[in-house]
Amino acid sequence: MSFGKGGVRLLSPSLEDYLEEIYQLSLQNEQIRVRDIAERLNVSSPSVVKALRKLHKKNYVQYQRYQGVELTEEGERLGNLLVKRNSILQEFLYVINSNCDTVQEAEAMEHYLSPPTISAIEKLVEFMKKEPDVMERFMEFCEQNGENHWSQEIEIKESEEEESEKAQGQEE
Repeated sequence: MSFGKGGVRLLSPSLEDYLEEIYQLSLQNEQIRVRDIAERLNVSSPSVVKALRKLHKKNYVQYQRYQGVELTEEGERLGNLLVKRNSILQEFLYVINSNCDTVQEAEAMEHYLSPPTISAIEKLVEFMKKEPDVMERFMEFCEQNGENHWSQEIEIKESEEEESEKAQGQEE
């Protein structure tokens, strides 16, 4: 979630994703097209247009039909911050030795953490970078405590329930 002054939410998670992607595309391309955004986010062109209208209304992008997309100064500033937040979360996942798809996991986390939490995570990441001996000891600790964790049972249980529901749906 993007927070403004007083902790007020600026954009929905979905609009944050659009703005973040538009910002990333702006770093690579002079012209950003609806089709480019749709392909990157794996959504339909009408969904992109709907999001662009909302972002245009909030003054994050300049958008006119058939003329491409351009970030405003505020859109560029917020887009940069959204990319930075995602990058910090990916680094955090590496630091804590999470055996996951860091891109997907960071994407899942980023919309639901408050600015103080992001700040604390960033400080931890920076600390670990400056203290390689602590990082090494942590990695050794992780190795000694094995791969199996109680939280994996939650995933297994959810997977079993989904399979059971599918099987019941096929029987009907």
